[in-house]
Amino acid sequence: MPSAIVTSSYRGDFERCRLLCESIDRRVAGFTRHLILVEAGDIALFRQLAGPKREIVDERELLPRWLRPFPDPSSFGRRRIWLSAYGPPLRGWHVQQLRRLAIAAAIEEEVMLSVDSDVVFLREFDVGSLSSDGKVRFFRRKGAVATIDSAARDEHREWSRRAGELLGISTPPWTDTAYITTLLAWRTDTVRDFRRRVEARMGKPWLAAIAASRSLSECTIYGRFVDECEDRPDRHAPSDLELCQVYWNGAALGSRELTDFAAGLEPHQVAAGIQSFTGTDPDLIRRAAGLA
Repeated sequence: MPSAIVTSSYRGDFERCRLLCESIDRRVAGFTRHLILVEAGDIALFRQLAGPKREIVDERELLPRWLRPFPDPSSFGRRRIWLSAYGPPLRGWHVQQLRRLAIAAAIEEEVMLSVDSDVVFLREFDVGSLSSDGKVRFFRRKGAVATIDSAARDEHREWSRRAGELLGISTPPWTDTAYITTLLAWRTDTVRDFRRRVEARMGKPWLAAIAASRSLSECTIYGRFVDECEDRPDRHAPSDLELCQVYWNGAALGSRELTDFAAGLEPHQVAAGIQSFTGTDPDLIRRAAGLA
């Protein structure tokens, strides 16, 4: 099934995104193109990464005119905030999700592989392996939310409750099934189907409905739609295996720690994600990934 790779990024992650691109060019096959989605002010910077199979997409081509970025006064303009006519101000991580939803509903490819910009591929990977016999890999881990710490658990359950509200699921109001992972495949026809369901349920454009709350997890909306609304088991092959090993938080990793982390991938894993807010040096990651 034709597949596109999609990364939603911003200037603060530029060097990490460059590293992701290097690893894709070296180790990833089986995709039509790699789309990098950024706000208008970051287009010139990210154009350095464009190539024969890589396009830089301005969010203005994806998002409605009523959602636009402005300097965030609470950070003295160092960060951005997106003001909306339909809900509260949104942060960059909210808008990155909206970009992914919008591009998934628009592209012609049947499969979209979402990859965060702080991921690096460590092993050879064929994106075509995500689909077989018309079914696309669908990540879900039942009961996983109940095992995380209480603050994060409450947030995940609120994301699930909000997804249920958007989709018209009243029972159960939320679930503890986890749908969020760093390397994630979606069917684009499924995204278009849940777009229609959200619009019918909420009586407004789907992005306006989703942007009306800061309680937002696009992966959870997609996951609950597949599990509880779509009723198309012929479209999906569920799996609880994560393709990317992630270092979520903690101190910056040094050379030895990065080497150990990369060596610790499970047999089914093909990539590592070193969260940007850990402050780990991208050059050290590049060397540990064998890309220097």
